Amino acid sequence: MTNAMTHTRTVVGLFDSLPEANRAVDELVREGVSRDDVSVIASNANDRYPEYSSGTGEVGKGTAKGAGAGAVVGGGLGLIAGLTALAIPGFGPIIAAGPIAAALTGAGIGAASGGLIGGLSKAGVSENDARLFEEAVRRGDVLVTVRTSGDHADHVSDVLDRNGAKDVDEKSRRWESTAGNLGTSTAPRSEGFVSDRREHTSDREQERSIPVVEEHLQVGKREVGGRRVRVYSQVHEQPVTENVELREENVRVDRRSADRPATEADLSAFREGSIELSEMREVPVVSKEARVIEEVVVGKDINVRNETIHDTVRRTEVRVDERAMPAEYNDTHPGYRFGSEYANDERYRGQEWNSVEPHARRDWESRGHGAWDDFKDSIRHGWNKMRGRA
Repeated sequence: MTNAMTHTRTVVGLFDSLPEANRAVDELVREGVSRDDVSVIASNANDRYPEYSSGTGEVGKGTAKGAGAGAVVGGGLGLIAGLTALAIPGFGPIIAAGPIAAALTGAGIGAASGGLIGGLSKAGVSENDARLFEEAVRRGDVLVTVRTSGDHADHVSDVLDRNGAKDVDEKSRRWESTAGNLGTSTAPRSEGFVSDRREHTSDREQERSIPVVEEHLQVGKREVGGRRVRVYSQVHEQPVTENVELREENVRVDRRSADRPATEADLSAFREGSIELSEMREVPVVSKEARVIEEVVVGKDINVRNETIHDTVRRTEVRVDERAMPAEYNDTHPGYRFGSEYANDERYRGQEWNSVEPHARRDWESRGHGAWDDFKDSIRHGWNKMRGRA
């Protein structure tokens, strides 16, 4: 998850072990992330990492002693140059590297700023998220924070996820579901983690409210199917007859008997030769031309009509029944006095309230004392009181 800062963003990942965290940091550094922007924090409760336990410093007792005595080389952590062993008041021993370690080892910073939560807050983590990460570290997870630019935050987050970063929100839900078993953890219980998620009670919990619910009619539209029209086109063949006049030529050879003197023309043709004639005839040629003789147009006509919807809606009506508090109806209440007078009126002696009420209402409204519905309960209370029924 990421937390916004002024110009940068802080990307946070939780890992099950230091080797997993180291692989993630190793890849980030190879891709150009500065070591000065990477922090690592792990709980050293029950001497979980004995190789870092010698010379443990305590936050708030001096920068030189805390940082110098507790700084050791992380032989198995590759690019994490070194881890600082610290003792956080109210939390316990941890090992840390990077800007958060520097913040925690500053003179008095850890104790004055709320220990580990204060250090995380200074690294750009919100207070609520810092409480969550403090609990994760307390339970044995290794926390890695990376300070990076906003446009590079997603890539850093992908690198952490690719190297085994855990789902922080899922962990939180799982802790809350087992909150009753927190005391069984080998690490000290975080007093602020679970209690901050509980609802606070107050005297206002004694109040009860009646919600006034009102229904509103919402009229929408939906399409329903109607008549369907489907138009088919098919090709049929039918015989047709057409008459056509055809011309045909036939060569005819006739021999005619003759007996006449030869003319000059006959003599000029008196030589060898030939005459050739060709016969021609017409044959029918059939072709087809497609022509549009009709169009079938399919479309929809859209008509808009208004329809009035008649329905009923419900609404909660809250009526205050003042009869639940008859102590307010004393001899100074105008309604009580009026009802008492009617109870002592000889005209209505022996009559029940149901028969008297119409007369009392007309009399009350004629005097201009107020709306009958606002006073009728107190008037009847005065009537019943004088009749010995209250």
